[in-house]
Amino acid sequence: MDVAEARRRVAGAPVARLATIDERGRQHLVPICFAVEGDVLYSAVDSKPKQTTRLQRLDNIRLHPAVTVLVDHYEDDWSRLWWVRLRGAARVVTGGPELEHGVALLVEKYGQYRERPPQGPAIVVRVEEWRVWSAA
Repeated sequence: MDVAEARRRVAGAPVARLATIDERGRQHLVPICFAVEGDVLYSAVDSKPKQTTRLQRLDNIRLHPAVTVLVDHYEDDWSRLWWVRLRGAARVVTGGPELEHGVALLVEKYGQYRERPPQGPAIVVRVEEWRVWSAA
């Protein structure tokens, strides 16, 4: 799979996993909804139930902006497996045009957000590395 195909698959994937590093140096991994445009990935805090509004991933990014995002595809036919790993620098955005743009991309991708768009904050990742693997 070449990078152009990887970008197409990532853009269409419904979920990814975001890895951050906490204050003790431990990995913190969570599933995320996301949208990608070029080398920028957006994810926003939405209204899905959460134990707290103070999310660990946001604190981690503020402390250690280096993140990894994994997008993968699994099925029983192992010849069709693939993954794309994105590494980059993340920021937490709480308002302004960048948040509005990211939310617009998320609303376009996810029908669930059309009635209740994410209110933010948003995570904005400047992707510096695309790693690709495919069984095919």
